[in-house]
Amino acid sequence: MQGTQPAISMRDISKSFGRIQANSRVSLDINRGEILALLGENGSGKTTLMNMLSGIYFPDSGHIEIDGKPVTIGSPKDAFTYGIGMIHQHFKLVNVFTATENIVLGLKEPGGYDLAAATKRIEQICQTYGFDVDPNQKVYDMSVSQKQTVEIVKVLYRGAEILILDEPTAVLTPQETDKLFAVLRNMREDGKTVVIITHKLNEVKDISDRVVVLRKGEYVGELITAEASTEEMTNMMVGRQVTLNIDRPDPEMKYRMERIRVRNLTVKTRDGVTKLDDVSFSAYTGEILGIAGISGSGQKELLEAIAGLQPVENGSIEYQVDDDQVEQLIGMDPIKIAGMGVVLSFVPEDRLGMGLVGSMDLTDNMMLRSFRNGPTPFTDRKEPKHLAELVVDELKVETPGVDTEVRRLSGGNVQKVLVGREIAAAPTVLLSAYAVRGLDVNSSYMIYDLLNRQKGNGVAVIYVGEDLDVLLELCDRILVLCGGKVSGIVDGRTTTKNEVGLMMTRLGGGEAQ
Repeated sequence: MQGTQPAISMRDISKSFGRIQANSRVSLDINRGEILALLGENGSGKTTLMNMLSGIYFPDSGHIEIDGKPVTIGSPKDAFTYGIGMIHQHFKLVNVFTATENIVLGLKEPGGYDLAAATKRIEQICQTYGFDVDPNQKVYDMSVSQKQTVEIVKVLYRGAEILILDEPTAVLTPQETDKLFAVLRNMREDGKTVVIITHKLNEVKDISDRVVVLRKGEYVGELITAEASTEEMTNMMVGRQVTLNIDRPDPEMKYRMERIRVRNLTVKTRDGVTKLDDVSFSAYTGEILGIAGISGSGQKELLEAIAGLQPVENGSIEYQVDDDQVEQLIGMDPIKIAGMGVVLSFVPEDRLGMGLVGSMDLTDNMMLRSFRNGPTPFTDRKEPKHLAELVVDELKVETPGVDTEVRRLSGGNVQKVLVGREIAAAPTVLLSAYAVRGLDVNSSYMIYDLLNRQKGNGVAVIYVGEDLDVLLELCDRILVLCGGKVSGIVDGRTTTKNEVGLMMTRLGGGEAQ
């Protein structure tokens, strides 16, 4: 690739949002026919930089060149004009439309839409690159990986030569990830350029040709993937030596007790769709129980049911206070559960929708958990502010101060605030849904350490995770869900990634415990 004209050159790109400097004089090249990985800690400006390339944001200063010529990209439409398309973490599809209808939606075709011709062209694209898409399938009937495939085909249909994928494997099984990577390699062989924003270093090593690292909004450097180690990449991201080892101490037998007992749990939505079907398991004190499954397999509903946030159709959820006292949690709301002396810390999947209030600052968000404890209707901000400062310091939250509105933080820093607040509640049961989603590798390892500390304190930790490598390293036992049912429960120390992946698609099974 050296000696050839870069497909894209970004020169001295800067972008700020109020007091937060997202990018500062970033310059990098993207070469034709390569897979480039963009790495950096949370708040380092990776997504913001790519959002400027795809027309979502406009730079405060600097310029972009395509094939050596300066261009102005003021909208996603401009980006498509130059052959640039971005696939975001949150898909922009209409559920009641078919794949074809979603792919052509918004295009101005001469003479109107010709769905038959569009379907034929979509089939040709799929055949060329190895996509598995039924053009006539409704989006609401698709798996997460199928929806992602539709998004990728959509930008290819619009003529994209340069594709940007933001955390593309976040909710995929290992088998689905392998299929995606095979497609991306086919695209590279066809001369397409792919940029991947990801936190999974093992995937960077597997798929990319080159790595560009950002730190605190600035360009740090680049590496040829084949010549770099994961340690080098991590050290460049963080700016110092980092040890990438997840400790997994044996469960403390002195704390061993069946803290949560779930039996025959069934949960349905208001319109009668079954999300959990006859689920049974136990969570013990002093252990980390992992929950694995394809996105939408009932993980969210399971944790919400235990936390008192989800109505239950059938079954029981028991909380064992001590050897002689057991409390039934079904029918209790979160406030009543706390009033019974049961401390449940819940880190929800939707961090701003459920966990934090974006328009409030860090101190006020800390106070959301403690305001009922005051002796008067007037709240005391002293302790919540101290807690906010503690979380910022311990989890290295990138923020101008604790009086900053949470919505002004990057997604990863929002997650740190939420996890820090919940763990600080000194729970006896910690329910964690995607605690490290969107977090960089260094921040993720901080969270793993905090979870292990809770385990060492005798807390029953239930950890819903997406990264099977982490689940296998961190968890003592792993419960696998598939379509709302339990495929099995396996030992985290002896199972394999492939076994769990097969169980997630109901091709394997283990003995439930």
